[in-house]
Amino acid sequence: MKKVVVSTASKQYSVYIQAGLRKEVGGFLQKLLKKAPSSVLVVTDSQVAKRYLTDVTNSFDSQVEVFQAVIPNGEASKSFSVYEQLLTKALECGLDRQSVIVALGGGVVGDIAGFVAATYMRGIRFIQVPTTLLAHDSSVGGKVAINHSLGKNMVGAFHQPEAVLYDTETLFTLPEHEWRSGFAEVMKHGLIREAPFYQWLIETIESFQELTIDKVNKMLEKSIAVKAEIVTEDEKEIGIRAFLNFGHTLGHAIETKLGYGRMTHGEAVVIGMVFAMKLSEEVLNVTLPIVEFKKWLKKFHYQTEIPKELSAQELLDTMKKDKKVEAGSIRMVLLKEVGEAVVQEVNDSTLIQALERALGE
Repeated sequence: MKKVVVSTASKQYSVYIQAGLRKEVGGFLQKLLKKAPSSVLVVTDSQVAKRYLTDVTNSFDSQVEVFQAVIPNGEASKSFSVYEQLLTKALECGLDRQSVIVALGGGVVGDIAGFVAATYMRGIRFIQVPTTLLAHDSSVGGKVAINHSLGKNMVGAFHQPEAVLYDTETLFTLPEHEWRSGFAEVMKHGLIREAPFYQWLIETIESFQELTIDKVNKMLEKSIAVKAEIVTEDEKEIGIRAFLNFGHTLGHAIETKLGYGRMTHGEAVVIGMVFAMKLSEEVLNVTLPIVEFKKWLKKFHYQTEIPKELSAQELLDTMKKDKKVEAGSIRMVLLKEVGEAVVQEVNDSTLIQALERALGE
């Protein structure tokens, strides 16, 4: 079993990576928690429930009361209405301050279940049991949120889990677009912080079909270690944690304007990363391996161009609603070189011109 420790000012916890962990959730909780849970609410989605919900609920001792809440699959579930439904479920089940919420699923489930845990009775314990590659990023670091029609993840909190139990066996039932979505965050960690890891990815991984459990476990350990290191240094995103938003300012704008679900999160972020690398060359006067990067991306069937039905102005307007905007100025995560990121304020005219160029390609 691989293990990555996340140490923050508010909590230290571990990410455990191993095939089959979903069948050991109950036992892990007994060992990891200082106080045994009075009850458990497993939150999952309609797709994951069919495959893994029974494995998780059966892992608990019969003395622990286990409740279930199944939400619709997809980004649209990160909404105020589903959030309220989950709070109602928690109240109906009589969850108390010694209860634990288990987030079983991808990033959507982790984000909304974590936000329920953060706000129910002003905060109760929860653990992450990710079932997608994308969730290797979102399940670590304590960011939990729901979406607003005007922006992604605009209503949320920082609430660290008690543990992350990553059953990599679950990844091998994912469709290819979900691999693309999650792999974007893997490569992001190399680009912003760990050039040798990025190079290892380029040299080692040429298709999702060739990935083995051992290779996935190693990849996740390396990627999560980068995320853990950054979160340890900056839990509340007042400094370097902003680097984790590389590609996300434009990526979130694309998701918002297309409508959640038209393109996966990671697919939109890849477009944002390519754009940010081009902008880095212009603003920072550097040279980056963009041609090599795009050639590698094509092996995984990523789209690297901004969808033509979007306009530069509407994207800029949406980007200006991003959480990273300060006093009306957009702060972009750019690269000085592979492995070294910087947050740079970029004026509107520079961004409009760059967006128009990108749309014209």
